[in-house]
Amino acid sequence: MSTLGLSPAASPDLGPCPLRGARHAAAPKSGLAASAVKSPMGELELVVAERSGRSVATHQFHRGALRVLRPHYLDGSGQVCYVLVNPGGAYLGADLYVIDVEVADRAKLLLATQSATKIYRTPGSFAEQRMRLRLGEGAQLELAPDQVIAYREASYRQNTQATVRPSSSLIMAEIVTPGWSPDGASFRYEELRLRTEIRVEPEASAGEAGGLLALDNVLIRPPLGDVTGMAFMEGYSHLGSLIVVDPRVDQALADELHEITAGFDAHAGISLTAAVLGTAGLVLRSLSNSTEELRRVLGAATALLRKRWYGQDPLDLRKY
Repeated sequence: MSTLGLSPAASPDLGPCPLRGARHAAAPKSGLAASAVKSPMGELELVVAERSGRSVATHQFHRGALRVLRPHYLDGSGQVCYVLVNPGGAYLGADLYVIDVEVADRAKLLLATQSATKIYRTPGSFAEQRMRLRLGEGAQLELAPDQVIAYREASYRQNTQATVRPSSSLIMAEIVTPGWSPDGASFRYEELRLRTEIRVEPEASAGEAGGLLALDNVLIRPPLGDVTGMAFMEGYSHLGSLIVVDPRVDQALADELHEITAGFDAHAGISLTAAVLGTAGLVLRSLSNSTEELRRVLGAATALLRKRWYGQDPLDLRKY
């Protein structure tokens, strides 16, 4: 169901881990959006840079069913928060959404969503999201989207490509839940395929070669067999993932996060990558029957990182 490719080697898992109307804000840049083969239903480009201790957007472009709301600042850290919006409300068959985000040197970005990503029936072809993330030296990016909900007869593919520097800090959260179906069963969607590739590039002044840090694949295909059993979903219906890349990631941090997850009504485990150019990553995977419980699990883990690394309070977008 899931594989985690760790480069060049991985430590053993800690505990159970069974899951391996168009409007333009600026001209589009060449890149992921421009190279998409089929015409996207929605495109978004965002570049954030640091200016006098505050992070601001230096480039914005959106077209079709994707855009961001006006930026706001949740505290005095200088981190800018943007909320991603899909006015169409859902992904349908053959829909393609392309997102390109760059966080320049020393800039800080929190990217959230206004609501859940709903995948409805996709007869004939799957819905797809392609996201490219680029982090500069000392850049900080936190992705905090609402859950992905896959409804009956839905097929969805999500491809995320992230490039970081050894001094970058990346936190990516994800929750996947099954949508309502007439018979009340949890797994009526056709396929969920979530692929995340993370590469490390050397600092501009370094002469070292970069490389692959992690390749994380989650594949769930309910029609091909029972996905609820042992070594799969273990009787649970909801999946939560937290991917963290930072030079401060180590075994002690993985152990600490594993202890935190033990206090929740969820089944969790952590995989730790080997270091590449002095930085490392970890993947926290959690299973539950509740979206809210998974939010609490991932929220507790990110709260520890935000406080220790950034000096920021736990994230609570609902109060803003």
